Amino acid sequence: MAPTPELAIRIRGLRTGFGDQIIHDGLDLDVHRGEILGVVGGSGSGKSVLLRTIVGLNRPRAGTIEVLGHDLASRRDVVALEARWGVLFQDGALFSSLTVDENIQVPLKEHSTLGPRMLDEIAALKVAMVGLAPDACHKYPAQLSGGMRKRAGLARALALDPEILFLDEPTAGLDPIGAAAFDRLIRQLHDSLGLTVFMVTHDLDSLHTICDRIAVLADRKLEAVGPMDVMLRSEHPWIREYFHGPRGRAALAG
Repeated sequence: MAPTPELAIRIRGLRTGFGDQIIHDGLDLDVHRGEILGVVGGSGSGKSVLLRTIVGLNRPRAGTIEVLGHDLASRRDVVALEARWGVLFQDGALFSSLTVDENIQVPLKEHSTLGPRMLDEIAALKVAMVGLAPDACHKYPAQLSGGMRKRAGLARALALDPEILFLDEPTAGLDPIGAAAFDRLIRQLHDSLGLTVFMVTHDLDSLHTICDRIAVLADRKLEAVGPMDVMLRSEHPWIREYFHGPRGRAALAG
């Protein structure tokens, strides 16, 4: 009998909403340490809401969220955990008035007392780690392409050497070549750094090529979770349409 995987994230009975609208109702989810989990669902299923709730940007109405063994009901635990996870939002979410290296240094300044020289060295290291040229350090977000902004945002997410990396639609807006390159980068970083990756995505190629498991949100809950072969065998109407539709067949063939 295989050992039970150690959990990075444990969610039980999660209920979220805005006003009268309920987004999640009784959602349970386990994220294993060291895996790449892809989170998918239809429009309005609450994929990004789930990510933002886990990292403390939305308050749940009910339920429990444990990250790395800490209950997020404790604000003190949330603050401590912010140094153990990194988040890449869509389009990088960089501060427009700061250069790339200054953006990377924001979490370092918040959670450490490093001097200017060490801050510059770490920023340069993270820029190289995500495949950007050294001169990107001194550029502003407006001077970067969309793909470069995502890589710069990823460098900032990795600034504190996190254990968990949260990605919100990381390949959205990228052309197929750029998206494939970004997928390879995520897999390389996962393998070399031992990261747990929680990735909200609608990109079927990403799901096929780099995700260990896939979690499907539907009807306010987690409808299914498992590797790709489990998704392909599912009889749930939305899952069948998503994974067996024209785009799904193309990704599988590729």
